[in-house]
Amino acid sequence: MNIEELISKMTVEEKISLLAGGSFWNTQPIERLNIPAIILTDGPHGLRLSIGTDPGEMLSNTQPATAFPIESAMAATWNEQLIRELGATIAEECQYYDVGIILGPGMNGKRSPLGGRNFEYFSEDPYLTGKLGTALVKGIQEGGIGTSIKHFVANEQESNRMVVSSEVDERTLRELYMLPFEMVVKEAEPWTVMCSYNKVNGTHMANNNKYLNGILKQEWGFEGLVMSDWGAVVDKVPSVQYGLDLEMPGPGTRNAEVMEAYRNNQITDEQLDDHVRRILKVIRKVLEQKREVSSIDVEQHHAIARKVAEEAIVLLKNEAAILPLAKQAKVAVLGKFAEVPRFQGGGSSHMNPALLDSPLDEIAKFAQTVYGAGYDEIDNEELLKEACELAAGQDAVIIFVGTTEIIESEGYDRADLSIPCSHTQLIEEVSKVNPNVIVVVNSGSVTDIGAYESQVKGIVQAWLPGQAGGSAIANILFGEVNPSGKLTETFPLALEHNPSYLSFPGNINQVKYSESIFVGYRYYDAKKLDVKYPFGFGLSYTEFEYSNLYLSSNSLKDSEVLKVTVDVKNVGSRAGKEVVQVYVRDVKSSVMKADKELKGFTKVELAPGETKSVQIELNERDFSHYVEHLGKFAVESGEFQILVGASSRDIRLAETIVFTASEDVREPLTLLHSLQEWLKDDRNTDVVHSLICQMKIDEHSPMYPIFLGMPIRTILNFLPSFGYPQEVIEQIHEMFGIVLAVRENG
Repeated sequence: MNIEELISKMTVEEKISLLAGGSFWNTQPIERLNIPAIILTDGPHGLRLSIGTDPGEMLSNTQPATAFPIESAMAATWNEQLIRELGATIAEECQYYDVGIILGPGMNGKRSPLGGRNFEYFSEDPYLTGKLGTALVKGIQEGGIGTSIKHFVANEQESNRMVVSSEVDERTLRELYMLPFEMVVKEAEPWTVMCSYNKVNGTHMANNNKYLNGILKQEWGFEGLVMSDWGAVVDKVPSVQYGLDLEMPGPGTRNAEVMEAYRNNQITDEQLDDHVRRILKVIRKVLEQKREVSSIDVEQHHAIARKVAEEAIVLLKNEAAILPLAKQAKVAVLGKFAEVPRFQGGGSSHMNPALLDSPLDEIAKFAQTVYGAGYDEIDNEELLKEACELAAGQDAVIIFVGTTEIIESEGYDRADLSIPCSHTQLIEEVSKVNPNVIVVVNSGSVTDIGAYESQVKGIVQAWLPGQAGGSAIANILFGEVNPSGKLTETFPLALEHNPSYLSFPGNINQVKYSESIFVGYRYYDAKKLDVKYPFGFGLSYTEFEYSNLYLSSNSLKDSEVLKVTVDVKNVGSRAGKEVVQVYVRDVKSSVMKADKELKGFTKVELAPGETKSVQIELNERDFSHYVEHLGKFAVESGEFQILVGASSRDIRLAETIVFTASEDVREPLTLLHSLQEWLKDDRNTDVVHSLICQMKIDEHSPMYPIFLGMPIRTILNFLPSFGYPQEVIEQIHEMFGIVLAVRENG
């Protein structure tokens, strides 16, 4: 496909027609020029391809495909290579079904645990989200299928998502919500980016020139196409003017508006050609990378889904080493989710699984089991009574609980962190007749575990684990697999502790991200708040020791790389995998910063008694923050601690380095800043002491405290009132004038 030749042959009407879909899931073909339509369809955790076009069946009547664990579970593996392998499997199924673009992964953050779509997003930490998202995009695109990272940007809620304005300061946007997108764009080059429904600081993302053209395309160098979320284009003409390439879905009912704007010189040929060029490049990639896949190895793909689920499961509690359970133990399996698996979330990611494991059937392969549903949609005393009778006298009880699809879905946010009362009541009553209770939680994000934690001996966070979740859970419970998942979001003691509690989800007009950069563990650490389970936490059936932290240098400069090396030893009796986490702490900063930030990680597998040395590299960006007055990320010179641990609250080793940056990134002081602020700034020692000397005041003077709080401008205005000689006043004015001029020019 010769793109420039095609553009030269296209009429203006044909160019405009390409800027909207041809149907709900297809781009617009142009038969005259042999430009075909390509299929775009949902799939953050697997392929969801609609068979029919009836709106009532669009989510339910779909082709069978492998339903992998949802993204919050993928992230809990902390295993980039495994997620890349998962992506390749999704790509193979897309090739089989002739899908060109899969709509995912979701790259949004988790500013509140109530976000209805949190199960489709990776983590509360932007770095981890960026790394896992990059791995998934690489895996899919290496298989010849395009991705659409979404929803760009600041779409952290479902409430009013199509109309609300996310009000976010630039630093918070850059460091938390844009960073994952930036990482994927620069490291994996996704074929497409999907813009979100919401406004950002008052402007809809579908026509947000600053973020689509300015940052995404120009600053980051994104060369793919930007598409809208389905129905996100409110103002068609501005969307064409300001960076949106493809409106979805089709057909293009507003093409006439674009033609009218073109005739009135509101849209240029250069703009149209850029949009068309980007769309044609993606179509060409789909055609060139089409591979013949005549069949799918369903069992092999199921095995990959199981492996991901196994590494995603997080062991939260294991009192008296109740897990792993002994083979052939007498076990009561309770809870409807054991029989009817809760394996995926609701909404556009809802899939038709090619296979589906039943946890009950899989557990029965290891143990002597009895089963009771325990609960249904409403309180059921008969089911509860039966469950207690079944539990009495058993070696152990496994209770399956969690969120329902009504609680956790696209389209609305959660009301609280609770699971249904019937689930917690089942735990409470059964624990009275059998002390050996293990709870398996199926949810896409945080739930209130505190409601029953003290009553049970074991808690397994199994997420929404995909179609192979049943066998993965059984393998963890009976020790066939050692749990290695780690939390990628903090479990707070109470919802009220969450930093967004008072501002989420805002009102129909706006939601203020008033917590700034302090989201998740960043906030809990800064406030020194206890949590139920910290970010990065997860138990194992073995134990690991950390030693011999070594840094390649104790000082860094711009562009230099720091190599962090640490030894990890398995000191237990079972083989296992450990996630080594590296955090960076800025010891002293002129701006607000989190206590620590994740900047590196790796997953290492160790046999009993085995030691491995792992190395993680940190670069200049890992020490930086977004400096608003410079409009870029930069490092402030000073000391940084390198913290290595097993979670954000389990730091095992630490060392300190000094970073010497070539640029002073501190905010320039002005005449509006107080004398006290000028005194604290080491750049101003000479001029401030000269001022104090000229004014003949010192720290023992009664006027000194008053002057400390005054802006320099006010002090300068007061000088004549205090009777200072004119030559002194002129000298002081000149001093500050020279300093400020140097700052402004330098």
